[in-house]
Parts: sequence; C-alpha cells; structure tokens
Amino acid sequence: MKINLTRPLVIFDLETTGLDIAKDRIIQISYIKVFPDGREERVNQFVNPGIVIPPAVETLTGITNEDVKDAPSFKSLAPSLKEKFLGCDFAGYNSNNYDVPLLAEEFLRAGVDFDFTKSRLIDAQVIYHKMERRNLAAAYKFYCGRKMEDDFQAHLADQDTEATYRVLQGELDMYSPEKQTEKERQLENDIDKLAEFSKVSDNVDFAGRVVWKEKLDANGNKILDSDGKIIRHEVFNFGKYKGMDVEEAFLRDPGYCDWILKGEFPMNTKQVLTRIRLRSMGK
Repeated sequence: MKINLTRPLVIFDLETTGLDIAKDRIIQISYIKVFPDGREERVNQFVNPGIVIPPAVETLTGITNEDVKDAPSFKSLAPSLKEKFLGCDFAGYNSNNYDVPLLAEEFLRAGVDFDFTKSRLIDAQVIYHKMERRNLAAAYKFYCGRKMEDDFQAHLADQDTEATYRVLQGELDMYSPEKQTEKERQLENDIDKLAEFSKVSDNVDFAGRVVWKEKLDANGNKILDSDGKIIRHEVFNFGKYKGMDVEEAFLRDPGYCDWILKGEFPMNTKQVLTRIRLRSMGK
C-alpha cells in the first residue's frame, strides 16, 4: 500500500562498528527518500568510521576495513545529509531505539545540529511488535509472504532498507480499516498516527536519561493547560536526582549539569540538558 505523505519520508538503515551509541561509528548508511508525489530516491553509502571495524562486525556485515578505507567520513557527508533530510520524517526498523539516536550522535560529532524533534519518527519494528509481537526476517515473511533470504542478503544496510520499506507498506495494507473489522487491529495510513504508535517511551533524550513526566499539584492532581491538556515536564531518569524536575535539580545543584556535560554521556543527552538549562536562564 502506498504511504500517505504530507512531506518526504526517509526510510533508512545503518551498519556500524558496534552498539554503543556514544562510542561506535557508522560504516554504511542507506536510505530511500519517498516524496509525497510518489517519487523515490535511493542512496547507499559506505562511510569511513575513523576507527577499526571489529572482526565480529566484519563477519556479520561483510563490510571490511578495506571496503571503507577510501570512503568519505561522516563529517564530510553531514552537511549534504542535513540538506537532504531537512523537512523530512524518518522510518526504520528498530530505528527509534538505535539508528536515530546513533545518527543524531554522528551529526553532533560532526558539528552539525540536526533537530530530530522536528521530524515524525516511524518505527516499523514497534508497529510489528505491537501488532504481532515477534526480527525483520520474520516480519518480511509475515507481511510480504516470502522468505527474506530468498530476496535479500542479510546485514547489509541497503538490503535491510529495502526489506523494511516493503514491511512498512505491508503493515499498512494488512491493518487497513478495509481489511480489519476490529478497531484495535486497524492502523491508519497517517504519518502522525504512525509516529505516535511507534513510540515506546517518554524519553526526552534518545538515551532515556531524561524523561517526560506529568505535572502534579500539591494534592497529586494532574495540572492542565488552557486547552485542557496535561502539562508535562522533564525529569531525570537516573542518578541522585532521579524523578526530580531537571530545572529544579540545576537550581539545587548547579554543578550537576557541568558534571554531566564533562562526563561520558551521549552528546544528544548533553544537548538536551544544555537546551533546558538555557531555557531556565531565559535565553
């Protein structure tokens, strides 16, 4: 089923040197940019990570240090990627938990401030797990009716990207109101609804060090805004100030923010805390 779009959607996948968002680097990025008019632009790019690809990753992906030695660095690619991605929404498989946070880190390391909060994030894995509760290969067989190994080579970003695109289209087709009579089994072909359905947490930063929490009054009642919506605020989700409003913690202990900014925390976490601190200072 064709995806209803109001602006371009970037379906993407990364291959990396490992799973540590703060330390590991991209070695391959592949994406399909789908435009509202149905046009599709495909890009597949090896990336020189600037560090050695571990043998286990070479074995898993088939991407070797020799393959990436003459490839551009992410820093050199970042400006053009930002230009390509501005005004887009994003989709992937397990992308909200891994690919988007790592891509955000790479942008920040390159000195490029790409604000993912302005994009809607669609995670085909979340939709799949919420609807069927099961990896990409199983999803492909379930939604596309074929074995993934018959159509694709696993653990290559361009192959997984193509499979993810087909899975997302298959999900929209299978759970369309025309095919599902039960309301809870229906999935609306709407990017806002898909992004909301893809959420698995109330994280403010991608690492979940800061989370959204409903504001309560002195009597424990939820505080509403002028439109009747519940007001939420950012609270720490770790450490000695866990559960405390971030701005309140900074007022109580000004050095705490500096400790985080100088520590080995993801750059996106530092970026979020810096924005909150500047906001509290009226800047």
